[in-house]
Amino acid sequence: MQTVKIPVSIDPIRAAASQLSYEGSIPGKQLKRLNELSAGDCSDVAVSFECGVDIQGIVYLKGKAVTELTLNCQRCMTLYTTKVTVDFNFTPCGNEAEIDELPDAYDPIECNEIGEVRLHQLIEDELIIAMPLIPMHADESCGKGDKDIVVGEIEPSQEERPNPFAVLEKLKSK
Repeated sequence: MQTVKIPVSIDPIRAAASQLSYEGSIPGKQLKRLNELSAGDCSDVAVSFECGVDIQGIVYLKGKAVTELTLNCQRCMTLYTTKVTVDFNFTPCGNEAEIDELPDAYDPIECNEIGEVRLHQLIEDELIIAMPLIPMHADESCGKGDKDIVVGEIEPSQEERPNPFAVLEKLKSK
């Protein structure tokens, strides 16, 4: 496998017939939606994947994508960098019946009108899904992580409260 630029789109059936493998990168500047969601520019995405046909005759695209994102910590409101990694295992599907019969190991993808899959968009979608919902530093490295917020204090009451079942106790003894 040689390091190359990942193609923008690929025909998964032809690639699987040729058993193509790619290892390369997608420039972070091309992933506009991912850049909009992060607090800074995302780094280039390192991608490796292979295309093939499994023993059931299912065409697949299987691989991994890794990038670093700059996010805004929601606890201390400072920027931090985190690594986002996704593993994917896709197969092209044409209709609902094919999707219903698909094994759980595969996620369905839709091909365009000429039978190709837009890889950059597909990988960007997976990275967006893998982003943390509430971005935060780890507790030990966050400026506010070790400080618990206290809104008010609850003091234990010192007075003896009457037992609500005392009336039943009197009836029982009669």
